[in-house]
Amino acid sequence: MKSETIKKDFPVFAHHPDLVYLDSAATALKPRTVIEQEREYLEEYPANISRGLYTLSERATFEYERSREAVALWIGALKKEEIIFTKGTTESLNLLAYSLERSTTKDDEILVTTMDHHANFLPWQALAERAGATFRALPVSRSGEIDLETLETSVSARTKIFAFPWISNVSGTIAPVQDIVSVVRKRSPEAIIILDAAQAAAHLPIDVSTLGVDFLAFSAHKCFGPTGVGVLWGRSALLEALPPFLYGGDMVESASVEKSFFKRPPQRFEAGTPNISGVIAFRAAIEYIEHLGKESIRAHESHLVEVAREKLRTEIEGVELLGSSHPTKHSNLVSFTIPGLHAHDAAEWLANKNICVRAGAHCTHPFHTSLGIPATIRFSFSIYNYESDINRALVSLKEAIEYYRLAKKGEKEKQRDL
Repeated sequence: MKSETIKKDFPVFAHHPDLVYLDSAATALKPRTVIEQEREYLEEYPANISRGLYTLSERATFEYERSREAVALWIGALKKEEIIFTKGTTESLNLLAYSLERSTTKDDEILVTTMDHHANFLPWQALAERAGATFRALPVSRSGEIDLETLETSVSARTKIFAFPWISNVSGTIAPVQDIVSVVRKRSPEAIIILDAAQAAAHLPIDVSTLGVDFLAFSAHKCFGPTGVGVLWGRSALLEALPPFLYGGDMVESASVEKSFFKRPPQRFEAGTPNISGVIAFRAAIEYIEHLGKESIRAHESHLVEVAREKLRTEIEGVELLGSSHPTKHSNLVSFTIPGLHAHDAAEWLANKNICVRAGAHCTHPFHTSLGIPATIRFSFSIYNYESDINRALVSLKEAIEYYRLAKKGEKEKQRDL
């Protein structure tokens, strides 16, 4: 895969030819086909869906439902009705947390992991507080791996919900989903298992028919699609049993003062006007990924991760690399710390060189607390990156290290003179 050629697919580089974008785990850049698909809706048939009996609305509805079909096929869903469109992974998980509230009691236990993104941590913590249930977080290793023996002793017959990430957005470690599901099912056969696939959807093949989970959530914008579009997949029987999360237009069969009757999934969970242009454009993003092939994408990203880890290890003194060192266990990102250089200072220095990285706790405070690290620097790669991006970032990092070393030395000398 030639990134130099691929970059031509992304208009942002025409506007910023010197850009080094190493923050795709936060949001991926958008290819021209996605932008054009969204523009086509806005220019040619910018009507609401499901309601109008005129041509523009009918076409909008048709294209919107085509995207639902495309997502279902892409992740191996048995039928398109299992696909619910939301605003993102965060809303998908909150939808579940609120809809499951009625069936959650004080006798139940909700289990997450310490490395979960806040979007898959806080909703379950809040649900436990509302329902009076027990909330616990499964500890993970420093490399972000779930120990199956620890998991087995942590799950019990009381475990009503277990939510975990397929890929940690900090360590980049890929979880063995089927093995984890097998352990949970053994200990609590009726537990509802929820998989946060936000960091996995653009990089790993997804087949919900074989993963064994009950619900799966991800966002379009991490898959080269628009922001404000998310997907929640759920098993049909479970979706049918869930009450609505939002109430409003187009999710009700009939409404009256006496009683209202709601539509079946997915419409039951899609009240109001959605991000129509975004959902339609997401189909173009899926087509783009399918054209390149996830296997090729992953091979390209894995190579960059290996190069970055090796260069950081050999060229930056004292660097601590997070995540698994095994190539098959890590995804497209590398998080690390450098002694004497705060993550935010590093990111700001790189930003001044037109290099985009992420720094901080990455919405995973419990994980960083368990590591005893306030913040990390994160490089995350995609198909538009290549080795020269890594080289530029490392040159700038070394400059930052030297600058802050001299600054601290000067400050110490100044204090000594006082």
